[in-house]
Amino acid sequence: MKEKIKIGMIGLGGRGMGLLRLVILNMSDVEVVALCDRYEDRQTKAADKVEEKQGSRPFVTIDYQEVLSIDEIDAVIISTSWADHIDIAIASMEAGKYVATEVGGAYSVQECWRLVEAYERTKIPCMILENCCYGRDELMVLNMVKQGLFGEIVHCAGGYQHDLRDEIAYGYENRHYRLDNYINRNCENYPTHEIGPIARILDINRGNRMVSLVSMASKAKGMKEYIKNEKSHDSELAKLDFMQGDIVTTIIKCAHGETITITLDTTLPRYYSRGFTVRGTKGMYTEENQSVYIDGSHDHYQSWNKNWGNAEEFREKYEHPIWSKFLEEGVQGGHGGADWLVLADFFESVKKGTQTPLDVYDMASWMCISTLSEDSIAMGGHPIAIPDFTNGKWITRQ
Repeated sequence: MKEKIKIGMIGLGGRGMGLLRLVILNMSDVEVVALCDRYEDRQTKAADKVEEKQGSRPFVTIDYQEVLSIDEIDAVIISTSWADHIDIAIASMEAGKYVATEVGGAYSVQECWRLVEAYERTKIPCMILENCCYGRDELMVLNMVKQGLFGEIVHCAGGYQHDLRDEIAYGYENRHYRLDNYINRNCENYPTHEIGPIARILDINRGNRMVSLVSMASKAKGMKEYIKNEKSHDSELAKLDFMQGDIVTTIIKCAHGETITITLDTTLPRYYSRGFTVRGTKGMYTEENQSVYIDGSHDHYQSWNKNWGNAEEFREKYEHPIWSKFLEEGVQGGHGGADWLVLADFFESVKKGTQTPLDVYDMASWMCISTLSEDSIAMGGHPIAIPDFTNGKWITRQ
């Protein structure tokens, strides 16, 4: 087992810099030796930060292939735009580098198959950095499910429900890729925050799988209204019609009969929520009011709002061991500590030379929801089959 690993980072925008500054440079077992971004100012800012923390300046380039050609690099972190994730991940596996890639949706089923085939050809692990799988609430609920508190799980729900109108509207000024996607696509473009924790609860790709979906999108009016009120001086943007529906609802059917509902809701005024909900034969959990309902223990006739927030009462018994240890050691990193935990798990796999906890089959099956939802929406909510990227191995995989 390696005591310290050397990594390269590809993509140094807001997300890449956040991971670098808040997590990676505070890890004693990781050394950043190379940085890559298409913009020189981002390169310089990141290199300065690395030099400040590590005492040595990393190699900097605009070409990610130069990062992959450095023999001493053990792993790469990809935090580029969505459209580039899979191509760079494939190139990284072919170069023999462990790879972790930020989240997003796929643009075609074919690229997901290419990702899986690259792993099966090279046997180099590839992990999707879905930090929501490491959230404190998500892991506590997973622990509850595995201990049978909710009985047999029947339905789960989640969403990416986040007012992003400002980020989208100023996409060109901030060099952010979301704007072009919202102008040109209509789909569930960011599915993995919802699907990741639910997939672990339902044993997706490890005894169960997602088999089909239907998606519907509302009309697209939120961005038009926002630009009229907040950015009317941008005449070019003001005259555009957005393709991306304000609210996209996707229903997924699983092999064992469970259903999943996920919602994309990013262009209307709202509070932040991932809407994480688990329903079973003995009870339920809902994120919306942080509450747990157990059949026989709670009265379904009473006014339920007095029980809002009662999930905290279950911490002592059901806190996930990962979070019990994390709380003792001191929570660090962004997104409430989830960024630290997901990267720590990835780096531990690199050091040990073992498979990553979230693997290439997870990445392909979660990311493909975007392109499949796009097809379903275009056909008026037509059911679409979800590929089995494991080629039948989901039945016996652990």
